[in-house]
Amino acid sequence: MSTVQKNVVITGAAGNLGKAAVQKFSQDGYHVIATVEEGGTLGYDTPKDVSVYPVDLQDEAKAGKFVQQALNDFQSVDVALLLVGGYSAGGIEDTAGADLKKMIGLNFETAYYVARPVFLQMLRQGRGRIVFVGARTALKPENGKSSMAYSLSKGLLFHLAEMLNAEARGKNVVASVIVPGTIDTPQNRAQMPSADFSKWVAPEQIADIIAFTTSPKASSLAETVLKVYGN
Repeated sequence: MSTVQKNVVITGAAGNLGKAAVQKFSQDGYHVIATVEEGGTLGYDTPKDVSVYPVDLQDEAKAGKFVQQALNDFQSVDVALLLVGGYSAGGIEDTAGADLKKMIGLNFETAYYVARPVFLQMLRQGRGRIVFVGARTALKPENGKSSMAYSLSKGLLFHLAEMLNAEARGKNVVASVIVPGTIDTPQNRAQMPSADFSKWVAPEQIADIIAFTTSPKASSLAETVLKVYGN
C-alpha cells in the first residue's frame, strides 16, 4: 500500500539550521518546499524532492503569493518550519524605533506572513504543525535587556503561537516554539573562538527535535515550547 508524501515548508532554508532541516525532512520522506532570499540559492546540494522558491518574506503580498503557489503545486502543507531571522545587539539606550522595526520585520513579520495563510490552509485540511524559532533572551528579561529589539521581536512569536493554538484547539493544528541555545555554526565559532563548542547545540540536533515534534509520535504534544540549550 503506497503512502502519500507529506509536504513541509522550510523558510530560511539557506541558513545553517535551514540546511539541517531540509536534509532531515527530506530523509524522512517529505517533499521540501524551501524558501531563499530573492536572487539567492540554497548554496548546497539537495535531494530531488526539494523545490526552491526565491521570495522576500518581509513583503506580505509576495509571501502570500508564495504560499498560494506552493499550494497550487503541491495541494497541501503538513508542516511549516519558519526559520528566517536575524540578530541585533543593543540595550534600550541604543535601540531606536528603526532598530525595533527592522528586527520585527526580520523575525516576526517573515513568520507571520507565511504562518497566516499556512495556518488557514491547515484548518481546512484538518491537520498541520507549525514551528517557530524563539530565543532564550525573549524568555528572560535579564538576558534580553542587552538585545532589546531582537528579544522583543522574538517574544512576539511566543504570543503568536499561543493565539494560533487557542484558535485551533481541538482541530489537530498545533504551533510550537523551539528555543535554541548557542547554535554551533561556523559564524558563531568565528565570533567566539575561545568558547567551549561542546556546550553548544548542533543544527542537526535541533532539526532532529523539530522532526520528532512534528511527527505522529508527538501527536499528544500541544502548545509546546522546547528549550534546546545543549550543555
